[in-house]
Parts: sequence; C-alpha cells; structure tokens
Amino acid sequence: MHELSNLSLWHSTMTADEWGPGRPALGGDIAVDVAVVGGGYTGLWTAYYLLQRQPSLRVAVLEANVVGFGASGRNGGWCSALLPMGIDSIAAQSSRDMAVRFQRIMHDTVDEVGRVVAAENIDCHYQRGGYVSLARNDRQLARAREHIEHLHSYGFTDDEYRLLSAGEAAERLGATRVLGGTFTPHCAAIQPARLARGLGRVVEGLGATIYEHSPVVEISPGSARTGLATVRAEVVVRATEAFTGSLSGERRSLVPIYSLMVATEPLPQSFWDEVGLHERATFADGRHMIIYGQRTADGRFAFGGRGAPYHYGSRMRPGFERVASVHEALHADLREMFPAIGDAAITHRWGGAVAAARDWWCSARFDRTTGLASAGGYVGDGVGTTNLAGRTLADLITEQRSELTTLPWVDHRSRRWEPEPWRWLGINAMVRLPPGADEKELASGKRARVREAIIGRVTGH
Repeated sequence: MHELSNLSLWHSTMTADEWGPGRPALGGDIAVDVAVVGGGYTGLWTAYYLLQRQPSLRVAVLEANVVGFGASGRNGGWCSALLPMGIDSIAAQSSRDMAVRFQRIMHDTVDEVGRVVAAENIDCHYQRGGYVSLARNDRQLARAREHIEHLHSYGFTDDEYRLLSAGEAAERLGATRVLGGTFTPHCAAIQPARLARGLGRVVEGLGATIYEHSPVVEISPGSARTGLATVRAEVVVRATEAFTGSLSGERRSLVPIYSLMVATEPLPQSFWDEVGLHERATFADGRHMIIYGQRTADGRFAFGGRGAPYHYGSRMRPGFERVASVHEALHADLREMFPAIGDAAITHRWGGAVAAARDWWCSARFDRTTGLASAGGYVGDGVGTTNLAGRTLADLITEQRSELTTLPWVDHRSRRWEPEPWRWLGINAMVRLPPGADEKELASGKRARVREAIIGRVTGH
C-alpha cells in the first residue's frame, strides 16, 4: 500500500499499479522552456495542453509532495461547470453575452475532460450523470425557482438548467422531505486521485519531467527555486492553489479554506434501487451551508461540506483535515437525508484545503514581459475549471489567440486579502453564518436576510 493511502477514500482504494512509480526530487539546477510549480490538476492540464500544442517544449513539473497530494486528489469528485464568482459577477465585469459565453464554455469543458480521459485511457470512473440540487423546505424551493428563472433570463434553456417537481426530484434522488429541485446535465462524477495520477503518467509520456518532493519556495522571472536547486525557465507557471501562501510574497494572494468529507462502506444494490442516482448524478441541497455528494463507482456515498475553521495566518496542518465535530455533523446530515443507510459504517474521514481570492474570482494570467503565469482561486470548483485554465494558459504561452484567451477571467487581478487579525475574523464569520441562517430558516420558514447579506459582503458576492 502506498505510504499516502490514508489521505482520502480516493487514495486508499487505489492499487499500487494505479498509484504508479514514485518520482525523484530535483537534485540540481536545470534549464527548461517551461517550469510548472504544482503537480495538481492546474499544473498537469497546463503541461498536457502545452505539449499538445508544441511537443518540442522542455517542460518540468515541480511538486512539493506527490502528484495528487492536494485538493486534486481529495475533492468531492465533481467535474462541474460551476464557477465560484457566479454569472452576475462575470456580467458586471464584462457583459451579459460574455457571461453566457463563459458559462457555455464551462459546459463544454465537462465534455472535454471526458474526451481526454477516454482518449488517454485514464480510468477515473468518469460518468456524466449531471447535478441535482434538492429543495427540502419552502425557502429552498423558492430559491430554486428564482435561480432557474434568473438563469433563463440570460437565455439558458431547460435543456441546460431546469426546475424539477417534487416527483421528478425524488425520482432522481430519494432523500427525505423533497419538495422539488434543480437539474443540469453539465456535471460528471469522477474518482479524483485516479484522474490526477493518470494525468501525471500521460504528461510524462508526452515528454514532461515531474519532480516530486521538490517544494518551491520562491518564484521570480526566469526561475523557480527550491531549497536545494533552481530551475531556469523562460516561462514559470504558478499552479499551487491552497499552498500558494508558502511562496515568498504570496501570503495574502489566496487563502486556504478547509472542506471535509466522509465516505460510507459500499451500500447494497437494494439501497440504490430505492434512493436512485442510477447515473451517478452529483448532488447537494438548497441549504446555505455547502454540502456535496456523489455515488461512487463501487456503491458508496462520498459526502462532504464546509464548516471547518480558517486558521490564523493561513496556516495549514495535517491535523486541520480531521475535525471530529465536522465529520460527525456530515455523518448526521447524511443519515437525516437518507435514513435507509441505517448503521452503515463510515469507513473514511478526510479533508483538505481549497483556495479563495478576496473577490471569489478564479483567474488565469500570463505576463509575457516577465514570463510569469498563474491560475487558481477555484474555491472548490476546480475539477472543471483547472482544465479550462490549462487550455487557456497553453494558448497564452504559445501565443495562440483563441476564444479562451478573451474570457473575462484572463488577467483578472483580485485585491489582496486583509492582514491578520481581520482576515481570521472575516473568514470565520463566513464559516459560522451559513448554519445559523439554515437554522433560522428551518425554524421560522422565513428568509435569513441579514445573515445572507453579511455572507455576501464577506465573500464579495
């Protein structure tokens, strides 16, 4: 068993062959055309599309731990078309037509990931079953209706986003108290660690060199420096997401926000015959507190949510990934939604950090003058957006003007996060407010307007 198999369900259920061989650390100075800092999805997709466009490029990927160690190997396994900043924010900074174009490119991105994993024989359990969000009280149903009406006002159709009746929603996912919901076909369930490790093997097959256990401490024009060696490169790509704060001068660029998960033992077919998810649609409900789940290829629930605290100074520690109270709350939420799971065991508990920019925008940037590129800030919506980021950076770096290079997230610059203690106070207020809003809504049946307004203020929405 691999030494890091206890990171998550996804890691622990991979065989030695699926993990693949270990890779050496960078042992001395080298020179390449492109140095990619970070061996997660952003870095691997960027390397993949660069080498598709220019196979002769010398590309080195520098990973602080192992490929798939971070959020790329631990996430909820949603390859979705979601964008963290939302369509209204995109329209406000560009135009309504551009916002719609951006969103539809994300629809296509879900299919692009499916195309690549099929073409490259990456067995990551990709299944495009869509995404269903349940409405389980009157306020959630009202928000669901408003959400679909709002998307339709942009010109999206029922084929892209539609409101579900109580019967339609319950047929897709037989949870308790279902009053309705929404559905979009633009989402696929995946096994995320298999995707990360598979991409690593494919990128190496295209000619890139991956160095593991090689943490970069400083990026500057023309170089990426580890504690032992320096990589000289015309282009340096920062693809470090939640770990960005470990780089010199980047402490306030992105903050790490922890998201935790649990997984059940495999559940019998009779359970799934009753509950549904026959096409492995990903799922959530309309509460303010973010939850997310999928039916895995081997018949488990993999279920996660927010609620873990932000730690002062953007600290990251392995102990922050396992918060007993949060894992217990997730288990309780799962049992409340699906009482038929009974005493099914929770076999895996894990977590990890996603990254957020101050205005909740993700971005893809390249400065040709300095040769510095970066992408990130996905706030948990990274499985699909990283693919789009990789294609976009590849086009920017190879000077291929395309539809992707004109999207409004290109060269978007978010303001820096506040210094401590204001950052700690603001983010933890954001963490605590959603469950309070849900409790008030459930008790009174009324909208928690004040709490919603504060959440929006903190997140920049």
